[in-house]
Amino acid sequence: MGVPLPDQIQTAVVTGAASGFGAVVSRALHKAGFRVILSDIDEAAANPLAEELDLASETAVTAELDITKPEDFKRVLDKTVARWGSVEVLVNNAAVTQAAPVMEISPEDFNTVLTANAGGTFAGCQIFGRHFAERGYGRIINMGSLAGQNGGTATGAHYAASKGAIGTLTKIFARELAPRGVTVNTIAPGPMDTPMVHALIPEEKMPGLLSNIPVGHIGDPDFVAEMVARLAGPDAGYVTGACWDFNGGLWMR
Repeated sequence: MGVPLPDQIQTAVVTGAASGFGAVVSRALHKAGFRVILSDIDEAAANPLAEELDLASETAVTAELDITKPEDFKRVLDKTVARWGSVEVLVNNAAVTQAAPVMEISPEDFNTVLTANAGGTFAGCQIFGRHFAERGYGRIINMGSLAGQNGGTATGAHYAASKGAIGTLTKIFARELAPRGVTVNTIAPGPMDTPMVHALIPEEKMPGLLSNIPVGHIGDPDFVAEMVARLAGPDAGYVTGACWDFNGGLWMR
């Protein structure tokens, strides 16, 4: 297949697309001209967004996908290929968050979060990566986190560890798939103006958070979504294995 033709409509699968940042990035990809598969563990919750993007269900459809089940990734891939012939982009966005002090996290909870977040990213990269490699083209964007870079525990040590693992998996798959025309990148946001951040940080604690961010404000998820869309494009072929930081100066390399 190689690089898609300029007038060829590409298809992107987004996990956790029903709400939060998943919905934001789905809108950005659709606006950029992609067909979007709005996958979520709660498929019905994605219906309003699908109708908002395309009431005719030609360029935006829903799918049930539990990131802890590799067979769900394969089923969504197969159904999408059956309908449109191929998939060009995967955005591994869905994640489990359980805020808890590190000394109070049970082994069971730790393994649950690692299995969902790191295991789900592994399954997505492997299953979709095979399809992309066979066709000679593909784009995978994994959503990391500042927590996985600086050891942050506001979202839980198990969440931070899982996001650190995602950064490593990105490099491994990027190296493996690069010769086949497939790029794999991570975007690692710090605090963004999303429901998840506001749920984790009470309003009375927000001034304290902002005082620790060098630029003085939290991030705009629309900007990050545009970064995803840019990395998903055919002209992003020279960027792979990278981690794109978006944290207001909270953590600098």
